[in-house]
Amino acid sequence: MSLGSAHHILVKLSDQGQTLSSDDEDIRGRRVLDRNGEQLGRIQNLLVDQTHHRVRMLRIEHGGVLGIGATASFVPVEAIARITDDVVHIDQTHERIAGAPRYDPEVVPAPAAYSELYAYYAYPPFWGSL
Repeated sequence: MSLGSAHHILVKLSDQGQTLSSDDEDIRGRRVLDRNGEQLGRIQNLLVDQTHHRVRMLRIEHGGVLGIGATASFVPVEAIARITDDVVHIDQTHERIAGAPRYDPEVVPAPAAYSELYAYYAYPPFWGSL
């Protein structure tokens, strides 16, 4: 499959008017802790692939005040180590997340950004497992 394929387009769950099959699966708003227990921020949104309707990335916001000036980091769902009622634990460090490539849709085409993020975190891209 080419990078330009529709399989590689991710959309925010909140923009789709869709819900997850169970409220327990909706982890938006939960705090995110790194593998050392350090707080990274909160899950602001989930990115879903348009073809298979599966959550593929977490959008984690950190910093700012009441969402103003917050920075977003995108992390593949493969990084999730464990989920509790109010916390999502990921298997990456705060430093690793902070050093991740930034995704700006105005500058970098989405498929190229996804490829870069999966390579950075050393996870196989979701389109390789379709």
